[in-house]
Amino acid sequence: MPQTPRPLRAAIPRTVWALGLVSLFMDISSEMIHALLPLFLTTALGASAIYVGIVEGVGEAAAAIVKVFSGYASDRFGRRKPLILLGYGLGTLSKPLFALAGAPGMVLLARFSDRVGKGIRGAPRDALIADVTPKEVRGRAYGLRQSLDTAGAFIGPLIAIGLMFLLAENMRAVFWFALVPGMIAVLCVLLGVEDQGSGGAPVSRSPVRLQDLAGLGRAFWVVVIVGVVFTLARFSEAFLVLKAHQAGLPLALAPLVLVAMNIVYSLGAYPAGLLSDQMPPARLLIVALLALVGADLCLALSGGLAGSFAGIALWGVHMAFSQGLLSKLVADRAPAGLRASAFGLFNMFTGIALLVASLLAGILWDRAGSSATFFTGAFFSALSILLVSVFLMKKVKPEA
Repeated sequence: MPQTPRPLRAAIPRTVWALGLVSLFMDISSEMIHALLPLFLTTALGASAIYVGIVEGVGEAAAAIVKVFSGYASDRFGRRKPLILLGYGLGTLSKPLFALAGAPGMVLLARFSDRVGKGIRGAPRDALIADVTPKEVRGRAYGLRQSLDTAGAFIGPLIAIGLMFLLAENMRAVFWFALVPGMIAVLCVLLGVEDQGSGGAPVSRSPVRLQDLAGLGRAFWVVVIVGVVFTLARFSEAFLVLKAHQAGLPLALAPLVLVAMNIVYSLGAYPAGLLSDQMPPARLLIVALLALVGADLCLALSGGLAGSFAGIALWGVHMAFSQGLLSKLVADRAPAGLRASAFGLFNMFTGIALLVASLLAGILWDRAGSSATFFTGAFFSALSILLVSVFLMKKVKPEA
């Protein structure tokens, strides 16, 4: 007897691919700077490790808080693209400030402006992916965007390494070159991103009022709790750069830290997204946390480059298995009309947690050494495994 053909899987929409390319070019731009920024602060401007933590933590916290307002505004007015464009535009305009910085305070201002741009675009972008993507392939869609985003995060440092050699380790000149891919990202938003569904029709959204946010249920807040503890376990990657430099990595090769981490992250993000459409989320999150425990222990116990880069690679495994999945969980467990607001709230709480984690990491680094920083990260990772086991093992029905 003839077999009934299996239904084809829904295709990933064009807008998701466009957002992936936008993320690719903006991350090339940002990571050309970020890969050098901790050493620029400490060697060129004389800042301490605590100040590195302040710059990273304040920047990410600012992005997180802005996401609440941009997410609500996106839901309130039923538009995603204008805020996405504004956010990427501001991120691009902030790049020259790094090159012009003559003191640590100027770097803090530049990083703050860059992260505010990230905050403006983040929640509307993540909500738009859920808007235009069929539910059965959302994991793939978030995995694809994350994979392209992370490809930019290792291409950027590679470009920075080449420019450091060509420009005699002139970090300011490298920062000026970072403006070019940022401008390409803005063009990709203008030409490729649309507030439309997979059938080409505008996505229908009812205007949202503040009181409607009470409709975010228990399932969503469980994801927020898990995300906060996850973030306390994962402070800024700037400390990975400092660790590798401490272990003997030359200044010109410092961007290799983010190259190594993000190659692993990029290669793993899309397969992890596929798995997230088929497996219970708790299992994948526990895999991510076990990888982070291993990363922290490698970085805490190793004094050489081999052990440091083993920890950096495991850090990339953790990111691949956790970041896209957390986005999918937020999208699945928030009502359709409140998605951008949900992403904004989720990112506000996790951003504040990243501020706390990065400040704590900087204080521990200056007062007790790098090993204490990474041992503390391993402790919070183990705590996260317990919370995931308690809160996410129970299956919760996703929202429509």
